[in-house]
Order: sequence, then structure tokens, then C-alpha cells
Amino acid sequence: MSLPSLRCTAFADQSRIASGELRHVALKAKQAHDRGHRVQVFEDASGRSVELPLALPEAELLRWLAEPRSARAGGARAPRGPGRPRLGVIAREVTLLPQHWDWLAVQPGGASVALRRLVEQARVAAAGERRGAAREATWRFLQAMARELPGCEAAGRALFAGDFCAFHEHIQRWPEDIREHAAVLAADAFTAA
Repeated sequence: MSLPSLRCTAFADQSRIASGELRHVALKAKQAHDRGHRVQVFEDASGRSVELPLALPEAELLRWLAEPRSARAGGARAPRGPGRPRLGVIAREVTLLPQHWDWLAVQPGGASVALRRLVEQARVAAAGERRGAAREATWRFLQAMARELPGCEAAGRALFAGDFCAFHEHIQRWPEDIREHAAVLAADAFTAA
């Protein structure tokens, strides 16, 4: 997998300079870096910092971005084939083993009711995972960009407590771009299941 289409946001000092696909963001980050700014790039989904070789010329930076991660890491993994052919699994088809069908057959309401109940439980669990992932991504960003800003620790406590109002109150005095990006990252942290 190569990185150029990864969704990211770049900051030069405390100002957001670009958001979008990494190939676009990297070029803006390079320009700011060349002008002497302290540049940080973050993955939008995880809040993790993206390390870029901004000292490279633009053409080499773009080539570096186009390389698969495994090539940059020095190792290559063999690609995995789709599905599980030995078990007879075909892509986009729901398949169950005989013991699964046996279990479904004895469930109250039958297989359809049991499957709907399982899907609903998984959907609720996934919403909880999204909230947790949003909290973690926001906290990573806060630690990198807002650690020294007033109210950062209190904003973090409000974030993990699920207190939307307190979180927004604590970030109000921050530079606009940092405040707005933190709010965007935290949006899923405050959603209901």
C-alpha cells in the first residue's frame, strides 16, 4: 500500500496549511519547511504524526510517497489472496460452517432473528470503537500540537469523559486552526451509539 492518497492535515507552526490527500499535503508541507517553519503532518483518521523527508527535492519526495511502505521499511510481504478458498469461502457471499447453521437453528426466533440481533450488537460495539478511536486520535493531536496551550489537560479529561460542552469550553482560547482541527477529530468521540 502506498501513502499518497492517505487523508492528512499539515500545520506550519500553529497554522493549518493543508488538508487532503498526503501527496497534496506533503507538497504544501515541503514549501513551509523550505521557508523555515516547524511543520507537522497528521493522519486524519488516527491523529498520528506522519514523518516525511521534507529535505528532499519535490520530485524525490513524490517518488518517496509513491513507494509502497514495505519497500521503504526494507522488507516485502507476499500479497494475500482473497477469501479462504480451502474453506470454500467466496467473496461477497455470506458463508457459515455447519456448526454455525446448527447453532442458528436452535436460536429463539430462528436464524434471521439471531443474525439481526448479532448484527445489531456488532453495530453498537463498532460505534463504541469509533468513539474510542476518535478520542485516541484527538488526544494524539492534542499532545503534539496543544500540550503547552491553556486548558489542554482539562480538554483531555473532558474528551475522555465524553463531556462535549467542557471540551469545547477548554479549547476556545486556542489558535483557530488547532481548535478547529481538534473539534473535527473529536466529533465522533461525542456521538451516541
